[in-house]
Formats: sequence, C-alpha cells, structure tokens
Amino acid sequence: MSARIGLVVFPGFQLLDLSALTVFELANHGRQPAPYEVAVVSHGGGLIRSSSGVAFETQPIGKRRYDTLMVAGATEVMPSDPELIQQLRRAAPRARRVASICTGAFILAEAGLLEGRRVTTHWAMAHELQKRHPSVTVDEDRIFVQDGPVWSSAGMTACIDLALALLDADQGASVARSVSRKMVIHYRRTGGQSQFSTLAELEPSSDRIREALTFARENLREPLSIVQLAEHVHWSPRHFSRAFQLQTGLTPAKAIEKLRLEAARALIEKGESSITRVAALTGFGDEERMRRAFLRALGKPPQALVREMRARRDEPLAVLVAAA
Repeated sequence: MSARIGLVVFPGFQLLDLSALTVFELANHGRQPAPYEVAVVSHGGGLIRSSSGVAFETQPIGKRRYDTLMVAGATEVMPSDPELIQQLRRAAPRARRVASICTGAFILAEAGLLEGRRVTTHWAMAHELQKRHPSVTVDEDRIFVQDGPVWSSAGMTACIDLALALLDADQGASVARSVSRKMVIHYRRTGGQSQFSTLAELEPSSDRIREALTFARENLREPLSIVQLAEHVHWSPRHFSRAFQLQTGLTPAKAIEKLRLEAARALIEKGESSITRVAALTGFGDEERMRRAFLRALGKPPQALVREMRARRDEPLAVLVAAA
C-alpha cells in the first residue's frame, strides 16, 4: 500500500513549496507498486491560489489517513484559517509524521502540534515564531530539523532538503541520492547546515568589524585574541569588544568559533577525513574542543559528518560495481 503524502496549502501559499512533492514523484518512477501517493490538499478542496497568482486544484483533507502531512509556507506570516487549524488537529494524530515548510511552522504551532518541540523556519521569521510560541524551541540556523515525528524546514528551496531527508528515512540513502541526481541538485544539505554563511549572518554595520571578521576568517589558525583583532582595526580592545557584541550579538570568541566551525565543516564536506588535521587547519587546536563545538551547533560530532561524506563518495562506486 502506498504511503499517502498530503501537502497542505492555503490561499497565498508559496508556489515553490510544491517542489517538495517532486521528490516523492521521482521516488515512484519505475517502481511497482509505487511507494508514495501524493496529493495537494486544503481544508475544503477546490482551487487555491498561490502567492504568485497561479491557482491549483486541491483535494479536501477530509477524514482520510495520511502517512505524512506537510504544511506549506508563505512569503509572509498570514492569519491562519480556523477551519484548517481544526482539521490539522484532527488529522495529525492519525498521521505517522507531520512536517512544516518555512512559515508552515506557524500553522502547526497554532494547532498545538509543536508544543515542547525543536523546530526551524525561515531565518527572517524565526524570532517572530519564538515570540508567539515560547513553548517551542526555534533553531533559526538549521536547514531542517527532526524532533520525533515532527519535521520542519527553513524557507524556499529547503523544502527539497526536507523532502529528501524524509525519503532517506523511508527508503534509504541510495534512493534519496538517485532522486537528487534526477533533480540535478546536490544530494542534500545536512540538517545541521547553516541557512547562510557566518559573515552574512552577522552583518555588522561597521567597516572595521567587517574587516576584523574577514581577517579572522583568513587567519583561523592564529590564536585570534581580542587584542589581536583590535590591533588589526586600530581600536582599543575594550572598544572593539563592546562594539563587536553590540553589532553582531555575539562575543568575538563566539563569532570566531562559528567561523571555525563553518570552515571545519567545509573541509570535511570537501573530503578531508582527518579530524586532527581539520582541527589544526581551522584553529580549534585539539579534537575535543572541535567535537564540543560540533555537538553544540550541529548536534553531532565531526566524525559523524566524516562518515556521511565517505558514504556519499562511495555510493557512485558501489553503483558501478553493481552494474559491472
């Protein structure tokens, strides 16, 4: 029996979110019986107009059971339809898992389905989600998050990463990789990957703070003390530290750790497998310090990422051997 995937839409939903269903569509190709049945649903069915003005025919959510209910997002936080909220409250307990795309997290939260859960959403909406729903832990820097049967993703193209992760959980990594190749995209970004680069995230207004961050990124193997950074931009350490935290929201030490973490992850994703070497190249100094930073930010040690990257590199070889 095919697993039924229902993508819940509403007036003004983001058109790009429909691409999540392409992942399951391609997973069906050449397989009998097809593992998935996909449907675009709404609270009452009928034509639903997206934010771009294009309308889609939808089925009513109804009383059918869904393996997975995915709630689409929008380009802005919109008032929720009370009838849709009630239907989600009834349908979600019968589903194996529920998921939100972008601002769809607001809808799931309003339905009471995110209580005590860790979730993500579009970075621009994360603070608002946390403000409205303090019982939810919002991780604004993740591409997608899984907390038990509840999944959530960042905005826009992150819906594809979410769908590939769901497929990976269902059918395994080889099927997810095959689908990603058909879609001509990178296999998938890991859930722990940042929605944007550290330098873009911090966005200091001062040219000197930006210069200090650029200097730090280019010299990660150095100790990079506050004194060293302050001297580089010709400020006193006290003024530099105060201005840095005011403009970035982080202490210089915490910002440098994020830069080192970003660089370490990039090295591993490019094929570097020696944890000792990565720690040395990025200025962590020792493996244990880097391991703690990975666990804090990504929820897993660097060795886990090394194993993931090795599996991805080995998979094409395995396909060739099987075909020989």
